[in-house]
Amino acid sequence: MSKKKNNSSIVQVLTQMVLDIFEQNGNTPLNYKQVSAKLNVRDPESREIIFDILKDEAKKSVMKELSPGKFQLLELKTFVEGKVDLTNDGSAFIVTDDEFESDIFIAPRKLRNALNGDRVKVYVYAKSKGKRKEGEVIEIIQRLKMEFTGIVKLSERFAFFIPDDRKMMHDIFIPISELNGAKNGIKAVAEITDWPADAKNPIGRIKHILGAQGENDTEMNAILAEYGFPLSFPAEVEHEAEEISDIITPQEIAKRRDFRDITTFTIDPFDAKDFDDALSYKILENGNYEVGVHIADVSYYIVPDSALDKEALERATSVYLVDRVIPMLPERLSNGLCSLRPKEEKLCFSAVFELDENAYIINEWYGKTIIYSDRRFTYEEVQEVIETQEGDFKDEILKLNALAYKLRERKFKNGAISFETTEVKFKLDENGKPTGVYVKERKDAHKLIEDFMLLANRKVAEHVSKMGKGKHKYTFVYRAHDSPKPDALANFAQFAARFGYKINTKSDKETAKSLNFLMEDVEGKKEQNVLTHLAIRSMAKAIYTTKTSSHYGLAFDHYTHFTSPIRRYPDVMVHRLLFHYLNGGQSANAEHYEKLCSHSSQMEKKAADAERSSVKYKQAEYLKDQVGNIFTGIISGVTEWGMYVEIIENKCEGMIRLRDISDDFYTLDEKNYCIIGQRKKKIYQLGDEVSIRVKNVDLTKKQIDFSLVQD
Repeated sequence: MSKKKNNSSIVQVLTQMVLDIFEQNGNTPLNYKQVSAKLNVRDPESREIIFDILKDEAKKSVMKELSPGKFQLLELKTFVEGKVDLTNDGSAFIVTDDEFESDIFIAPRKLRNALNGDRVKVYVYAKSKGKRKEGEVIEIIQRLKMEFTGIVKLSERFAFFIPDDRKMMHDIFIPISELNGAKNGIKAVAEITDWPADAKNPIGRIKHILGAQGENDTEMNAILAEYGFPLSFPAEVEHEAEEISDIITPQEIAKRRDFRDITTFTIDPFDAKDFDDALSYKILENGNYEVGVHIADVSYYIVPDSALDKEALERATSVYLVDRVIPMLPERLSNGLCSLRPKEEKLCFSAVFELDENAYIINEWYGKTIIYSDRRFTYEEVQEVIETQEGDFKDEILKLNALAYKLRERKFKNGAISFETTEVKFKLDENGKPTGVYVKERKDAHKLIEDFMLLANRKVAEHVSKMGKGKHKYTFVYRAHDSPKPDALANFAQFAARFGYKINTKSDKETAKSLNFLMEDVEGKKEQNVLTHLAIRSMAKAIYTTKTSSHYGLAFDHYTHFTSPIRRYPDVMVHRLLFHYLNGGQSANAEHYEKLCSHSSQMEKKAADAERSSVKYKQAEYLKDQVGNIFTGIISGVTEWGMYVEIIENKCEGMIRLRDISDDFYTLDEKNYCIIGQRKKKIYQLGDEVSIRVKNVDLTKKQIDFSLVQD
């Protein structure tokens, strides 16, 4: 084995093995013979390579030569694992699992074909004083994804696939035999099948053809594929769903509390197809009110570890794009068997409360029920009843609304935060093209349902948290929300002060109180969206976990998700665990459920990103025909290369690039959320009103460019 012909990748692997020997042996000083013996290497050439490796690593200051021929690691932590966070210039930072460990910089040539989000093993160079940590990738442990959406580019003998993902820096080489019928310029999904060590580009195949660029179905399916959501259910899952009987037997009814004769109705958006919650209402003899929160009994129909269950877990959530819902469960379940449709008997899992006149809980009960919904209301219909005090079930609706008001008032008094973000909706024509944009209003009808769902979620979590004692608390799936990091909150308070709003950060309760005051005060004002989004960004993210932690935003000590099992897998887990415990079952395996929680949190984030992506696409599509038009907007974000502006009239957001502002040279002042002109000192501040012209729209990148209309 001549040294010249030495394959660099073999030396790389051998280097890692050599360094591992020192780590495994507590960094005992060793010579090349001892290292060779521990590696079971006997041939002279290989032993010589090991000696060269030791010398090279000493030159790099990874090792030190204590005495001639005796080596030792300078620092034990030579290898770390983490996730690749790619930057726009092709270099990357490795984010390690240790939150106290600083990120490790990787130059583009040291990435070794690692892609954004991949889990990798990194060899960290010894750090010179004052320098940032640098390293190189030596092993790809787990690829984040192997499938990408993009465009097929064809030549006579081969094809290339250009991914949409801006952080995928490599085109994928597609042999003609692997085109799967794809034509030039078509949008498709490609899968990486191989990436030879010496090849610049990965090799792949076309897995699905999505269709022509710019067509609504093509683009929406591309968004789903990009975030890893399947476009259809496997045949086995559909078959399992079709096989489930829709007959409710007398034996099953006998096991349940019967609510069929009690006034019950659903309240949902006008275009909803799956109704997973209903309210029942009854005045008790003692003058109190019995309010039942009835939730579709999905766990009755889905058997653990069945194909249906595995698919639901994998998806973990339904995905709501602008023009469609990608359900977690096949239609037979989501819109049929489980959906609490009017004038049909349905199986439910219920939380039933006896409330007094002031909405205080006198009694509570949890268990399986059978219901019969008397009426399917839309939010608009209930709102009309509230406002006119006329219509179907007006007495029930008005009393439920009065009770909800009291629950809400108490919630805010206890320190819950009211974030009223503006939700953008599109008017679409028959081809899915946006013809208008409007902001969805949240009125009392929405809040009525929300407050009773919050009550059920909170009380179920409290009920289970009281089961078991001390260390023997029962494993459960909670919805947790940490309090914000003090520095993030301080930055937000400083920014809000510019608009004349004072945020008191002395205690969680005081913070919540002043945030609520701000949210109330800012409603309907031009800066509402900017301040609300910034406030939300300063908060921690809510997650699923088995750890009994509180929910900061709602000011609840215990909280869970019990009310939407048709569209969220964590709710299915909550139903199973609650039923298990109500029937005297022992505490479930915490480690197993924590893994499921972690997966559900990740999928929830992906679904939110996909939804945002579809909104961005529709916004770009809406402004495509308005290039050259002038609008008034609010500065909604600032970065080192430009500022984002949200048009007041239609809530579409685009970017003004700093290089396009010609009257000065502008730079970012990150701390003060503004852009400053270097000569004239003109300031563009987050929340400022500006006049913009729609300059360019790129549908493929879902990108809108504005130019500044200056005085």
